[in-house]
Parts: sequence; structure tokens; C-alpha cells
Amino acid sequence: MNEQQISEHRPAGWFDDGRASSNEVQSEQPTYIDAIRSALEDELADDERVVLIGQDIGIMGGAFRATQGLWQRFGYERVIDTPISEIAMTGACIGMAISGMRPIAEFQFADFISCAYDQLVNEAAKLYFRFKCAVPIVMRAPAGGGVGAGPYHSQSPEAVFAHCPGIKVVCPGTVQDAYDMMRLAVADPNPVLYFEHKALYRSIRGPLRRRKPEGTLGRARVLREGRHVTVVSYAAVLNKALEVAEKLAGDGIDVEVIDLRSINPIDFDTIAASVSKTSRAIIAHEDTYTLGIGAEIAARLADRCLFDLDAPVMRVTAPDTPIPAAKPLEEAFVPSHARIEAAIREIVAL
Repeated sequence: MNEQQISEHRPAGWFDDGRASSNEVQSEQPTYIDAIRSALEDELADDERVVLIGQDIGIMGGAFRATQGLWQRFGYERVIDTPISEIAMTGACIGMAISGMRPIAEFQFADFISCAYDQLVNEAAKLYFRFKCAVPIVMRAPAGGGVGAGPYHSQSPEAVFAHCPGIKVVCPGTVQDAYDMMRLAVADPNPVLYFEHKALYRSIRGPLRRRKPEGTLGRARVLREGRHVTVVSYAAVLNKALEVAEKLAGDGIDVEVIDLRSINPIDFDTIAASVSKTSRAIIAHEDTYTLGIGAEIAARLADRCLFDLDAPVMRVTAPDTPIPAAKPLEEAFVPSHARIEAAIREIVAL
């Protein structure tokens, strides 16, 4: 089947933006998924050690079209389709990495990263500790709800791997970070899980600077300064927090918003400095309440900032249930603008 036939037989749906090429001229600012595609394209162009592997990422361009046009430009030796086996794909990445390559793999959905748990946790995460052998792999994992994909295609499993020493876990929430954090992940000598939120793919746009970013992974960023309360968030919920903060400014409530960006390592210095200033903290994320990354941040705030706090640390999260597919139920599951606003108003009133 040639490229034209593949294009004609592509299923229509919320995952397909209909783009013909990664080099298409855009009249609007890039989307989140444009930024990911641009980062992959620039890494392939800049470093011959970089290869992409994954299910249907070649001619088809991936389930979400994140790699569309890259197979045509770089060929099947650099953009490699794999069988539907997450464990085999991860094992192949580890082998390539310890042989000097820089593989970037795509799990079609983050939910199925559990199939590769053994390879990631017992191999990739341990090889440097055991043998001083770097494993520079990047595993792309489309995560999160808000797109009606149901309990098997909407989970947020990032905290599971943040618990594992030897693996870095990042969750970009802006267009520029979708680009920058991918390129920083490729440059990092450690295994990096790159959780990209599906609901952000085509819902946010922004300016994009396509250049090699400086710095390293593991740094949070204050996106909005404020005096009354600190909201720590990441990925899709981050954008809701920013919108709520702007709305509440009209009511005289000054909200500081921190983009966590990386959940392993956690930049707790930035969080602590903010909470010491505002004396109130809310952690908002789409992962579940129990043992989500918000629980870790709350525990560290109790250790380090207890006497700076004027109110209990609050969390706005998903409930401890599977994600429903029905749209009204999913909307109640995913942290909403209304829930974030209610938490801010409650904590400021204490």
C-alpha cells in the first residue's frame, strides 16, 4: 500500500488533523502537537543517532499524526514501524541506546505503558546504577482524558513511574515546553518518560522558537505571579488554572501559578519559595487523589513549609475511579475550572 492509499484509508476522528506534511506552511500559531512534531523533526535533522520507533508512526504518521511527514523525509531506517508490542519496543530502545543511538519511542496510548513496566523499571532504570551504562531513551506517552476515549485510553500514570529511581518523568503543558522538553529529553543521558496530554494536542496554540534549548530537565516555572495563594499544576489542568487565575484577578484574588513541568525530579525549591510568600497552596492535576504527585508535594510542604502555611494544603484531582467514557461523566471526572475556582476561593477565605 502506497502513501496515497494509506491516506485514503485513514480513519476519520478526533485524532486526525488532516495535515499532509510536517513542513506544511501554517497561517496560525503552532499547536501543541505541531511543537512535538517540530522537535522530533529537528532532532532527526541535527543528530544521526536519533531514530523514532513505534506503532504506525511511519507512513500513517502515528495514531495522533505526531510523526506525520517524518517517514517521507527521513526514511524507514530513521522512522521505524514496530509490531504492537510495547515490551518489545522498549527492549529494542534499550538495546539501541546502550549501543550509542538516541531512540525516541511512541506508545500509542500511555495506558499501555504498563506492558513495558518490567523493561523500564528493572532494566532501563537500573543499568547505570549497576554498570555505569547510560540509557538515553525517550518514551512518548499520550496521556490524559477529556477526549471521550474511556478508561483504557485516558489514564494519567505518570506518578507510577515518578516513584522509580533512575527514570525522569516530564509533563509539558505549553506549546513551547512541548518542543523544549522533548529536545532536552533527547539530550539527557537518563531514560525519560515524556507524557504528552492528548486534550492539548490541538486545543492550545502559541509562539514557538525552534532552537536548541538550554538547561536541563527538572525545573519548574512560575507562569503567573501572585500574593494570595500558590497553585501548582502541570499538563492540561495547568491551562485551566491559569484561566481561573485571570478570572479571579477581577475579584481581587491574586493567584500565583507554578508549572511543575517535571514530576521526577521535582523542583521543590521553586514551590517552597512561592508558598513561603503566599502562605497557601493548592495542587491541581488530572491523576487520581490517592498517591498522585500532589500527595508527595503536600507531604514535602508539611516537612519544609509548615510554619509558613496559613491554611491546609488542598488538592484538586480526579477521583479514585476509572475514567468514564460518557462525556457528562468524564467532565465531572476531570478537574474543571469550577472545581479549581471553588478550591481557591475556599482556601483564600480561611
